[in-house]
Amino acid sequence: MKLLPRLRHLRTLRRVVAHNPVTVLLGPRQCGKTTLARQLAQSRRPVHFFDLERTADRERLRQPELTLRPLRGLVVIDEVQRQPELFALLRPLADRGGKPARFLLLGSVAPDLMRGVSETLAGRAGFVDLTGFDATEVGPAARERLWLRGGFPRSFRARGQAASLAWRHDFIRTFLELQRAFIVHPGEASYAVHERVEVLTLPDAMTRVLRLAGTGR
Repeated sequence: MKLLPRLRHLRTLRRVVAHNPVTVLLGPRQCGKTTLARQLAQSRRPVHFFDLERTADRERLRQPELTLRPLRGLVVIDEVQRQPELFALLRPLADRGGKPARFLLLGSVAPDLMRGVSETLAGRAGFVDLTGFDATEVGPAARERLWLRGGFPRSFRARGQAASLAWRHDFIRTFLELQRAFIVHPGEASYAVHERVEVLTLPDAMTRVLRLAGTGR
């Protein structure tokens, strides 16, 4: 299935980037943030991409000021929540006269990300929220597919129902593993809530989530 252009979101992103030295594109994992950023980049030059899930890019940003200060144009930093110390550096870069670079930060909504933006980039950052596909994007002919598969691009665009369901199972399992580690891992700040939550096995948790989503019946 061909890539959906997501023109409405692209127009919003262009407008926010044009008016702010820093733009934060927020959304859940696998909702299409990186794809949308690359669509924006096609109309801008120069463009510099950093993906903080890649070891090479994390190494490049070990000395972030030396790496980022000389750059011009659009600077895209994906998975920015992995390196929250960048926010303090971005403030003086955003305040430079002439705005030699615009920064587009991509990330999932996470406490470190929101805290970093609110504490260091207040008044300098604009926000764009991205979700999965909605009915206005897929059109009337694909609304049943959207209802059955949900709006995450890889689930919606899978080759068949079985592949779509398998992707959703894997996605939910990964998400629950992450959340379970965050809630019950000893020594974490969140450990205090351990006694107040019901810790489910992964199969039980997945069954409940899928039943709520209407996919596990």
